[in-house]
Amino acid sequence: MASTNKDSSHAFTIETMDSNTRTLRQHPRLLRYPVVLALALAAALTVLVPRAEAQDNIFTGTNSGAGSIRIAVADFKPLAADAQTIALRQTFDATLYADLASAGIFDIVSKSLMPSGSPGTPAEIQLPGYANAPASASFVAFGSLTVAGGRLVTNGFLFDAKNLQYPQVLAKQYNEEPSEDSSRQVAHRFADEIILRLGGGTPGISQTKIVYVKKAGADKDIWMMDYDGANQHQITHLGTSAMSPRISPDNSRLAFASLGKYGFQLKMYSLLLGRYVNFPGGSGSGASPAWAPSGNEIAYSAAPNGAFDIWIADSNGNLARRITSFRGGNVSPTYNPKTGDQMAFISGRTGLPQLYIMNSDGSSVQQMTDGGYASSPSWSPNGQFVAFAWDRKYGPGAPGGQDIYVMEVATKKWIQLTHDSGRCDFPSWSPDGRHIAYADSSDGRAEHNRIWTMLADGSQRRPLTGPGADMPNWSWK
Repeated sequence: MASTNKDSSHAFTIETMDSNTRTLRQHPRLLRYPVVLALALAAALTVLVPRAEAQDNIFTGTNSGAGSIRIAVADFKPLAADAQTIALRQTFDATLYADLASAGIFDIVSKSLMPSGSPGTPAEIQLPGYANAPASASFVAFGSLTVAGGRLVTNGFLFDAKNLQYPQVLAKQYNEEPSEDSSRQVAHRFADEIILRLGGGTPGISQTKIVYVKKAGADKDIWMMDYDGANQHQITHLGTSAMSPRISPDNSRLAFASLGKYGFQLKMYSLLLGRYVNFPGGSGSGASPAWAPSGNEIAYSAAPNGAFDIWIADSNGNLARRITSFRGGNVSPTYNPKTGDQMAFISGRTGLPQLYIMNSDGSSVQQMTDGGYASSPSWSPNGQFVAFAWDRKYGPGAPGGQDIYVMEVATKKWIQLTHDSGRCDFPSWSPDGRHIAYADSSDGRAEHNRIWTMLADGSQRRPLTGPGADMPNWSWK
């Protein structure tokens, strides 16, 4: 579906330019900011930079470290017949299978092609039945599960199906409180162990979290969920509009912006203490926070004098300094998580908002896109790519819409990941670099947004939330 709301009254607000501001249309007084007026007056974009080019074969890291590994995931053997053991085993099996199927590196053997039965120990598994056709598996995950002595005891194994002499690759035992959540978490941990060993040494993401904005009535608050959409729960209770949540690299704090009667303000929430902590946020209003990979600094956009620029403060909000000073607005910073020495950001300095990169001190600015309307950059964990939202043919009556793109920083070559599925925005990389979370509204209306994930090549798209969810941010680990 083509992107909607292309009329000039909507097009030139910070709302699309900055990931904090979809609620701007509900606060028209904010249009007094010069950055908005500058964008509203821009009629065209002329650039004198090398043209960014499409390239279908950019390697985005989806299969980093391994090809497609064929793996069989056997149902775990229940060592007791009680209802609790059977129920928790079903939860474990479903979670483990889903984790490995969504990892982006495996070809999962269909259950119908595997030998019957559930081998619970190495002595019970018959490897030829998995290695030979029709299963033709290279590896087999199997094990047992039971509730005994008030504990959930799980034994998991990973075997090389082609190595009959020394097949064992992994053996793990888990001992937890018996609950559905514990069963899911044990499955996540075992899946991540398998992915770590078979995925080129890159840790799995099954235990990671995604924070996002959820609209309930007139308010927008920050919520959190597991990487697969489970365990959705509310974090903040502001009574106003929260936006652009960003988890700190150590997962201890949550920085975000709020939009209230005093405009944009940065806020900080301690996930360890379960409460807000003081964060002065420097001069003027604050929006679109971004953590440095060290966790010692936060970049954000602020407009103390009416025009948005990018500022950096320490992790407590002190020692703020401005690093951009170009008219037209500079917003949505995101650090290169590999080095911390560079930032990607959005600027309207030449007209419509475009993607730029610069050193983290504000020097060596490079324009990356050369047309359309770009927003919401997110830098990949390996430092090679920037994902962003881009309406390449922006303007009244123009075909196409806003989709998610990935650009290779070194070459400026890009690929388009979503195609006419709706208005896509706010991409966020998973810490393994194989997945991207993003918001998608099939009809272009923000209140209908859902959070989706896909592999970094645009495949395996799946929704994680219902409508009313927006602005996802994946945890660093």
